[in-house]
Amino acid sequence: MPFRTRSSAVVGALTLLLSACAGQTATADIDRFYEQKPSFTPCDPELPPGVPAVKAECARLKVPLDYRKPQGEQAEIALLRVPAHGRNPIGSLVLNPGGPGFPGTGHAALTAAVWGTSPITERFDLVGFDPRGVGASTPALDCYTDAERDRDAKLSSIPAGLDDWTRQETRRLAQRCASRSGGKEVLAHVGTRDVARDMDILRQALGDAKLSYAGTSYGTRLGAVYAEMFPGKVRALVLDGAMDPYAGTHERRVQQAAGMQAAFERLAASCAKKRACPLGTDPGRATRAFQKLARPLIDKPARTSDGRELTFGQAVEGVTAALYTEAGWPAAIKGIAELRSGKGDTLMQLRDGYHGRTAGGHYPDALEAALAINCLDEERHTPRQETALNRAWFEAAPFTDPARPYKEVRDGCEQWPVKPTLGYPYATDVKGLPRTLTVSVTGDPITPHAGGVKLAEALGGSLLTVEGEQHGAILTTNACVGRAVADYLIDLKAPAEGARCTL
Repeated sequence: MPFRTRSSAVVGALTLLLSACAGQTATADIDRFYEQKPSFTPCDPELPPGVPAVKAECARLKVPLDYRKPQGEQAEIALLRVPAHGRNPIGSLVLNPGGPGFPGTGHAALTAAVWGTSPITERFDLVGFDPRGVGASTPALDCYTDAERDRDAKLSSIPAGLDDWTRQETRRLAQRCASRSGGKEVLAHVGTRDVARDMDILRQALGDAKLSYAGTSYGTRLGAVYAEMFPGKVRALVLDGAMDPYAGTHERRVQQAAGMQAAFERLAASCAKKRACPLGTDPGRATRAFQKLARPLIDKPARTSDGRELTFGQAVEGVTAALYTEAGWPAAIKGIAELRSGKGDTLMQLRDGYHGRTAGGHYPDALEAALAINCLDEERHTPRQETALNRAWFEAAPFTDPARPYKEVRDGCEQWPVKPTLGYPYATDVKGLPRTLTVSVTGDPITPHAGGVKLAEALGGSLLTVEGEQHGAILTTNACVGRAVADYLIDLKAPAEGARCTL
C-alpha cells in the first residue's frame, strides 16, 4: 500500500538520521578522552635495592571502561614519565613489561635506571602505564586473598602444567574475581584490544602524532595488536621476546613448555660439570632426577624457615622462575639440592620472587590480573581440548609432570562473563605499517625464538637475533643490542637482514 510504503520510507530516513546523530554523539564522547592533558607531578618510584634513583613524574588518564558506551563507567590509568635528559627530545617512548598483568609504571622507572644516560633516554621521555585492571590503575583486578595465595591458589586460566580446574571452581573463580574487582563489566573489558585503544588515547594525551613503543613478552602482543588497529599511528615498534601471532592457545602453550624443557636441560648440562650436582652427571637423566626429588612434595611438602611448606607446584614454579635468565641457574640448582634434605627455602624464595610476595606476606595482583586478561585473550577450550593440552604440555616439559591421573580438566575461564575478544591469528596482514623491529633471543625459554621470527615476518619488519639464554634482551645493557635499538628508535634505521648480537 502507498501509505505503508511512504511510512516505511519516513521511518527508514528517521532511523538513518538518528543513527548518524548517535554516531556523531559517540564520536564526540570518545573525542573528549583524546582531548585530555594529563597533569604530571613529581613522584618517587620504588626501585629494587641497588638501582639508582630516577627523577619521575606521575599522572592519571581517564578512559571508557566499555568503548561502546563512552558515556558510561570509566577506568583510570596510572602513568609514570621519566623526562628525556637531552636538549632535542623526539617525543615519548611508551613501555610495557609483559605479563600480561605486570605494571608499566615501575617498569619505566627501572628501564630509565638501567639505560642510564643512553642515547634513548637523551631523546625520549620514557612513559610507563599500568594497563586497565593492573597495578595502580582503577578498577583493579583481584581474585584472591594473600592467605589464599600462600595456600597455592590457582592462577592459570590455561591450567596445563600444574592445575586442573573443576566446573565448580571455574564458576567460583568468575564470581570471586567479579566481586573483588568491581563487577562483571570489569572482567569483560580488560583484554588486549581494550588496552590498545587506551594506548592510542595515551599517545594523543602525550602530544605524539605517532606512537613510539617498546614492549617485552606479552608487550609484543599488545604492540602488534596496536599496529593492527592503528597502523597509521605507528612511528616505531620494538618487540622484544616475541609471542607468535599465528599460534593459538594450544600451540603457543606447547611451544612455551618445549622452551622451558630445553632451558631446564641446558641448566642440567651446566650443573653436570660441577661437583655434587643434584641432577647428576648425565644431563640426559636430569629430568628423572628432578622428578625423583620433586614428586614426593605432592604428598609431603618440604619445610621452609618461615614455617611455610613448599609444594610440588611451588617447586616447579621456583625452578621455572630461575629459567628466565642464565643468571638464575645457580639459585635453582641450590634449591634442588636442598630438596634432598627436605628443605624448600631457596625454591620458595624463587617462587615468591616470581609472584612478587613481600617479606610481610603481601601479594600484588599481577598474576591475578594475568589470569583475567588471558580469559579475554586466549582461546576457550572444551574439557576434551583441555585434557589434550595438559597431555601435550607434560610431553613437552616432563620436568613439570606430577605423574598423577587427571580428575577433571576444564578451562579456568569457562564461566567468564564474555567470550574471548582477541582472535587468532592477529596482526598478520597489516597495511600501511612502517618498519618494525623484533628482538629475539635464541635460548629464550618463555617465548621461543621461532615465535620472534614469525612475528617479524607477519609485520613485514626487521629481526635482530640475539645469541643467549635470556627471556628478552633490551634490558640486558648489551652494547650490540643497545646500539641496534637506539639506531632504530632515534633514526628509524633498522638492522641489516641477518643482524645478530651475542649476550
